[in-house]
Amino acid sequence: MTNALTKLLETRDWLLADGATGTNLFNMGLMSGDAPELWNADEPAKIKALYQIAVDSGSDLFLTNSFGGNASRLKLHDAQNRVLELNRIAAELGREIADAANRPIVVAGSVGPTGDIMEPVGDLSHADAVEMFHEQAEGLKEGGADVLWLETISAPEEFKAAAEGFALADMPWCGTMSFDTAGRTMMGVTSADLVKLVEELPNPPIGFGANCGVGASDLLRTVLGFSAQGTERPIISKGNAGIPKYVDGHIHYDGTPTLMADYAVMARDAGATIIGGCCGTKGEHLVAMREALETRPRSERPTLESIADQIGGFSSAQDGTEDDGGAPKRRRRRRS
Repeated sequence: MTNALTKLLETRDWLLADGATGTNLFNMGLMSGDAPELWNADEPAKIKALYQIAVDSGSDLFLTNSFGGNASRLKLHDAQNRVLELNRIAAELGREIADAANRPIVVAGSVGPTGDIMEPVGDLSHADAVEMFHEQAEGLKEGGADVLWLETISAPEEFKAAAEGFALADMPWCGTMSFDTAGRTMMGVTSADLVKLVEELPNPPIGFGANCGVGASDLLRTVLGFSAQGTERPIISKGNAGIPKYVDGHIHYDGTPTLMADYAVMARDAGATIIGGCCGTKGEHLVAMREALETRPRSERPTLESIADQIGGFSSAQDGTEDDGGAPKRRRRRRS
C-alpha cells in the first residue's frame, strides 16, 4: 500500500513522532473534564498551534486532536452526533499545518479506545465497536489524514474491531497499546501477544507498538519485547515524559529534555523506528529527542540493566514475556 507514511519510511531509518496532546492543550487553557475534540470547532487556532509545536520541534508526523472522537466518548458531552464533523475538522486543521511545512509531514488521525468494555465481559458488541471505529475513520479520511493511528488500547478485541473498521474506510493505519500493568496491558496483553495479534490480522497495520504506560523504562522494556519476536514491521515507541506528580493541584511530568533524549536513542537502538512522546512531552522534549537521534550514532541494543541505570528502574519485576522477568537486580533512581 502506497501512502505518505510508507513513502517516508522508505527514505528514513527512524522517524520522530509528536508529543502530548492533553498536556499541551491544558497549557493553552483546556479544563479538566472538557472534551478536547470540541476545540476543533470552537478553538481551531489553538489546535493548529498544537500541531505547529510538533512541526517546529522536528516531528515527522503528528496526531490529530481526535483521541476521544468516537460516538461513545463524545456522548459524555452530548456530541455523539458530531463524530464526522469533529474528526473531519481535526484532520483538516492538521492538513493545513502539514501542507504549509517545508518538508514532508504525515498527518496521523488519532483514534483512542471507545471507553466501553467489549463482550463477553462488557456490553459493547463487536459489530457496534466496528461501526464506531468506522465512523470515526471516515471523518478523519474526509479531512485529509494520511494514516489512522489507533492508540492506548488495552483489549485485543478492541484492537481487532478497530482494524476492521479501518478496513471498511479503506485507510492505512498504525496501532499501539498501553502496557501499564506490570508490563502488560490492563487486559493482560504482553508485548509478544501484540506481535502475534498484529501478524494474524487480515489488514495488519503499517507499524505497531506501545504508547503511554508508566514511564520510559517500562516502555523501552516493551520495545525490547517486540524486537525479541523477530518482527520486521516498524515498531512504534511513544513514552511518557517521566512520571506524573501532583504539584499545586495540577499534574506535572518530571522527565527532562535530557532524559527524553536518552530515551529516544535507546528506543531506536532497541528496535523502534517511529519514536515520540506521550503524556508530558512538550516541544522542548521533542527538540532534544530530534537532536539526539540525529547526532548520536547507533549502538548495541540496550539491556534491561542499562535501561535501569540510565533511565530508571522498572515498575515491576517482569513483563510476562519471560520466566524470570530478566529485570536488573539493581534499581536506581530515575534522573531528574
